[in-house]
Amino acid sequence: MSAASGKKRATTKKKAARKPAAKKKAAKRKRAVRRKRVDPEWRDTVLARLADWLPHAECALDHSNPFELTAATILSAQCTDERVNMVTPALFARYPTPEELASSEQEDVEEIVRSTGFFRNKAKNLRGMAQRVVDAYDGQIPREMDDLLTLPGVARKTANVVRGVCWGLADGVVVDTHVKRISRRLGFTNKTDPVQVERDLVALLPQEAWIDYSHRIIHLGRRICDARKPLCDECFLADGCPRVDV
Repeated sequence: MSAASGKKRATTKKKAARKPAAKKKAAKRKRAVRRKRVDPEWRDTVLARLADWLPHAECALDHSNPFELTAATILSAQCTDERVNMVTPALFARYPTPEELASSEQEDVEEIVRSTGFFRNKAKNLRGMAQRVVDAYDGQIPREMDDLLTLPGVARKTANVVRGVCWGLADGVVVDTHVKRISRRLGFTNKTDPVQVERDLVALLPQEAWIDYSHRIIHLGRRICDARKPLCDECFLADGCPRVDV
């Protein structure tokens, strides 16, 4: 057998070996497409039952003004809301205004927020956020998305939280770990990246539901739809939930 013939047969075998894998990938893509289609009736049922369960949806982060909410949301990165709510009373008691936080010492802020994790970077962002607010916005948290995004530590998620909670302005759906996990379980998305999850939810949900949906889902995740042991027997959505990843 010539070297050319042997090479040709080897190439043919490799192609044949790749076919099953290619078929599996194609089937996976098809399943993903099917999962992406959400029955509008199921979507409306979820929204209605969430509203009945929690009519007055409130932000899980304790705050009394936009400055406090911005600071609390910065601290909430890779940290539970419960932990943030334990830390912020001392932070706001010592630095109740952007001006006072802007003039703080890095080490002092670090000590207060240490238990939230990544405390050095968070303290730096808190102080930088306050300084920017003082220098550029007369000590007031700005309302506009583009302005909020100029504040250190403020990305789109934080800006969405502040605009939605403080001024009822819905630019998108806030996607935290609860919203990502439960939206997948409900079949509203098959994505894992928060940006892609938000895109799916924005396309699926009516804009007037964007703000409250996030708040209600976060509370649902805290009380019923736990990450490891969801209380499906107690859940008011159990009869229609596809329970993806459960």
